[in-house]
Amino acid sequence: FFKREPQKPESMSQIATVISDRIRVPWLWGGAQKLDLSIVPPLILLPALLHLAALHFLLGIMVLTALPGLVLWYYYFTHRKKGRTLFFLSLALFSLAYMYYLFIWEVLPRGGVGQVELVAVTSGVILTLLALFHTKRNPGVVRPDRENVHSTVMYYAPLPDRDLSFNGGSQEVSQTAASRTGSTEKEGAELMESSRRNWCSVCRVVRPPRAGHCRICGVCVLRLDHHCVWINNCVGQANHRSFLLTLIFFLLTSLYGISLVLQCVCPRQNVLTALLYCPGVYNQYSTALCFTCAWYSSIVTGGLFHLLLVQVINISYNVTEREARAALREKTARSAYWGLVVDTGVYSLGLRGNWSEFISMGDNLKPASPADLV
Repeated sequence: FFKREPQKPESMSQIATVISDRIRVPWLWGGAQKLDLSIVPPLILLPALLHLAALHFLLGIMVLTALPGLVLWYYYFTHRKKGRTLFFLSLALFSLAYMYYLFIWEVLPRGGVGQVELVAVTSGVILTLLALFHTKRNPGVVRPDRENVHSTVMYYAPLPDRDLSFNGGSQEVSQTAASRTGSTEKEGAELMESSRRNWCSVCRVVRPPRAGHCRICGVCVLRLDHHCVWINNCVGQANHRSFLLTLIFFLLTSLYGISLVLQCVCPRQNVLTALLYCPGVYNQYSTALCFTCAWYSSIVTGGLFHLLLVQVINISYNVTEREARAALREKTARSAYWGLVVDTGVYSLGLRGNWSEFISMGDNLKPASPADLV
């Protein structure tokens, strides 16, 4: 750069890689740990923007309008590159922690919140974190099945009645699931065709029905619904129930917390109208900050409520988000309400049967055997 020479296209990416490798946090076990730079922006931007928005209602309108737009832009930017990022998980966790911090230090001292309300909000936060922790576990990764995978075994010992000089002492034997089970040639051909169609060349496994490969996580997941950036993990057969519980706990805690905050900063107004009209709320900075955080929480709650609504509808029709998008793209499903309701009619067992299958589907997973792990 100082020599005014043209830079190579990969120069900036190499510099960014070196910087991210050098930024480490001291740790007691295993030495200093690398710090993902995508964690840092939410920790700085969220408090700064919320405090800026509390200065004046016009600044509040600008910030609360620009912040969701900025998050959506970054989402589409990272989604197009199919890369993993901790930005959204950091934003979600820090938003929850920061809202709870302001609730303790700004709302609780005002005297409008009792011990019962405090215990209810604290319990909601703890249940949300526990459900999120369970959701972050294995979503149901497809393990290699030796009965389905077309394997090639190399024998480096002479086979019976074989010439020792044949193929340099090594014999290649190809085995398929059809030859192992003694099926007919027609069944074997159909099985090979099905295995070829469901074969994942990246994970080198045969995907069961409704399983899919996540290009962000790089694994195949049983009954893959979608990759959720807010938890930085896939939602599949093993963690779909806990993902739904996380949304429900968060929404209930958020709605209850917002109502308590509005009752405290706008005691003369109805809770349903206090967000739109709360006179004198910007006369004191702490009150304005609580009001701004209530608005921010309402925006987040609205987005997650839409996500919960889509999940409930898809479960009621026994359709995953991945299958719904593919059916809409191929025009093979019935859709209503601007694509909110998608019915493929392939796996539906009726409303009761669909929910019964959803509630019990995580119990049908068999644990990975030591042979599969090896």
